[in-house]
Amino acid sequence: MNLQQVKQRFGIIGNAPLLNRALEVAIQVAPTDISVLVTGESGTGKEIVPQVIHHLSSRKHGEYIAVNCGAIPEGTIDSELFGHEKGSFTGAHGSRQGYFEVANGGTIFLDEVAELPMQTQVRLLRVLETGEFIRVGSSKVIKTNVRVVAATNENMQRAIASGKFREDLFYRLSTVPISLPPLRQRKEDIHLLFRKFANDFADKYRMPALRLDDDAVTLLNNYSWPGNIRQLKNLVEQISVIETAREINASTFIHYLPAETEKLPSVMGGESAGENFSERELMYKFLFDMKKDLTDLKKLVIELIGQGGNISLNNDQAAMLNRLYQDVTPGFVQPRLAAPIADPGAVSFHHDEDHTEDVESHVEVEESLSLEDREKELIQKALEKHRGKRKYAAAELGISERTLYRKIKEYNLPD
Repeated sequence: MNLQQVKQRFGIIGNAPLLNRALEVAIQVAPTDISVLVTGESGTGKEIVPQVIHHLSSRKHGEYIAVNCGAIPEGTIDSELFGHEKGSFTGAHGSRQGYFEVANGGTIFLDEVAELPMQTQVRLLRVLETGEFIRVGSSKVIKTNVRVVAATNENMQRAIASGKFREDLFYRLSTVPISLPPLRQRKEDIHLLFRKFANDFADKYRMPALRLDDDAVTLLNNYSWPGNIRQLKNLVEQISVIETAREINASTFIHYLPAETEKLPSVMGGESAGENFSERELMYKFLFDMKKDLTDLKKLVIELIGQGGNISLNNDQAAMLNRLYQDVTPGFVQPRLAAPIADPGAVSFHHDEDHTEDVESHVEVEESLSLEDREKELIQKALEKHRGKRKYAAAELGISERTLYRKIKEYNLPD
């Protein structure tokens, strides 16, 4: 089965190179019994990889059991995985098979494997090395033939260094590592996923599908999506239910984007999150207002050049027009205020027709600057101001050093 067939069968959306590479590795190792460790941030869809591996393997007719290791209390995790004998602990009224016994001949997916207690890690290591385990409260060794695929969003090297996870178990689990990229590294897939979810919720709630205008798509693609695909899906459902309009513009869409932080806030409306959200909202409002002002000024400039005469401007318009021309080649169209700046007045121009096209193209360039360009420019200025010291630059920008480091790599800026 080739890559596109796998995507169609499992409903995988996207063509980002990093995603394709992860799926190609999954397809390649599926026929073997090699242990696989899937890594990636929360919400990236790690659970789909073990399903692909199981259904493309010789074990596809055996049991497939998915276990969320972080959701099972520490006191019962051994019993859940390996079973127990009657009377082995309070409440054990009978013998019970564990997942490793039930899934004999099949596949077990251990999600959030880094949350396993140390004692359970020892038992798991033995299963992986010998295929043997002992039920809780028993002395009888049981054999099993199970393929293990594990997943985690933890930094495993850090977990090992802190003593939270066994190093030997890590190497045994990660015979083949597969890393799923975060959504921010799959920019070409974000709008595809948005449209897929919009259509799904349109069918579910029996309403027309959402559409985004161009500015809203820009916001969609430039947002970092710390919650990844899960966050995007929840956001699309939220907008689908709340908004009555089916075409969403940027000013509406921005209200649904939480503040960009390293991790999503547990409460979206928290105090610090609200402050960051307000700052972000103001920044985007400023950019969109500036784009509108530039468009209006472009029309005004072209009109003035065409007429070669005077036009009445208020104080703010005159000031903005002066600022607009500070970067234009000196001497060919220089505005001169015909009245004191404190009062509405008129601005007269002398012009050279040969430069009319230059003015229009200059304004077009200013207008077309993307949000990414402006973000890059702000980062560059902060780094230059603080002579490359990321700690101080990050503080001025209001972001963490980690986020700044990621942005420096993303924009290929000098360290």
